[in-house]
Amino acid sequence: MRHVQRRARRARAVMAAVLTWAGLLAGAAGCTSGDPDALGRAFGKPPAPEDVIRVVPGDGSKDVRPDAKLRVRVADGRLESVRVVKAQDAQDAPVTGRLSRDGRDWRPDDDRLALAAKYTVDAVAVDGDGHRSARHTTFTTYVPDERFIGYVTPENRAVVGTGMIVSLSFSREIADRAAVERAVRVTARPPVEIRPHWFGRSRLDFRPREYWRPGTRVTVDLRLRDVQGAPGLYGLQYKTFSFTVGRSQVSRVDAAAHTMQVRREGELLATVPITAGAARSSTYNGKMVVMEMLEVTRMNSRTVGFGGEYDISDVPHAMRLTDSGTFVHGNYWSVPDTFGRTNVSHGCVGLKDVKGGGSGTPAGWFFDRSLVGDVVEVVNSNDRTVSADNGLGGWNMGWKDWTAGSAVK
Repeated sequence: MRHVQRRARRARAVMAAVLTWAGLLAGAAGCTSGDPDALGRAFGKPPAPEDVIRVVPGDGSKDVRPDAKLRVRVADGRLESVRVVKAQDAQDAPVTGRLSRDGRDWRPDDDRLALAAKYTVDAVAVDGDGHRSARHTTFTTYVPDERFIGYVTPENRAVVGTGMIVSLSFSREIADRAAVERAVRVTARPPVEIRPHWFGRSRLDFRPREYWRPGTRVTVDLRLRDVQGAPGLYGLQYKTFSFTVGRSQVSRVDAAAHTMQVRREGELLATVPITAGAARSSTYNGKMVVMEMLEVTRMNSRTVGFGGEYDISDVPHAMRLTDSGTFVHGNYWSVPDTFGRTNVSHGCVGLKDVKGGGSGTPAGWFFDRSLVGDVVEVVNSNDRTVSADNGLGGWNMGWKDWTAGSAVK
């Protein structure tokens, strides 16, 4: 009798296990029928930020029509924050909007997009388990026929580091560069000689001979409206904006010594252990300028020509140095004794950090003490000097070569 009871209990246990796995598989199949990433999430694989936060118009879209709808959405969870900035006529303005009651949908108060503008969208979402995802996208809107504008760096009223270069990126190729150059005036108080340099037919940069003096106020006058940049092509802007140069901070990365010396007003603040680019993906030498600062961002090797070697959705304390993808950033995935001892990155400069970013880490310390416009100079790397047009790399060009790039002779 007892033997029969034991067999019955074993049979019920086996049947329960079969039913449990069948339920799990059925549940997973049910999720994936409408969401191909749900199975990955069920087994701990985080979805890509663009799959969590949907932004339209899409990242990098150009000539977006004014009747296109700007939307930020999440399929589940909620949007924790949405920040949209419109850059138009060298002026940045926040775009106000509203969240839906369930927190899954954001839309602007004014549903019509501005013409000839660049929109930047920064959104952070939180899912039901408390996991955060961040998305950074940009798009530009339609410019009427026969008009051109210049997108200006840095932002109006910004406080920047002493290495900032004034950079104008034109929406159309300019044939009469001399006429356009004469219509742009960059002045400083206290006065200093400032000269222009053209990179191709759509970018015009300005800088002084040496780094700006701290406390300098720089004014940029755009008098482009009705200036003929090419046959039948006329400028649209008539604007003035300014920025202020803050304190001086220059950081020297020694790729061979695996250190970064941070100097403020010439005085050494700290020597920070770093990891630079490995032998097959070394870091550029030369002077680079911090172009933007992101508390968290995604880094995908496919966007910089490395194939599928990495895809990190939450890189903390990221400061862009070049257009081609060089950053100073926090690194939480390398073992601690990497920093100060060996170079393992794909060309960036990595500082020790923790997942999510920590204010007490070397990366957090450096991020909190940095400004857009600060200089990071790399030496002793087994790579060439960064190109002058890669980011704000104009400081790598001698003054004679720089002034020779003016179209006004």
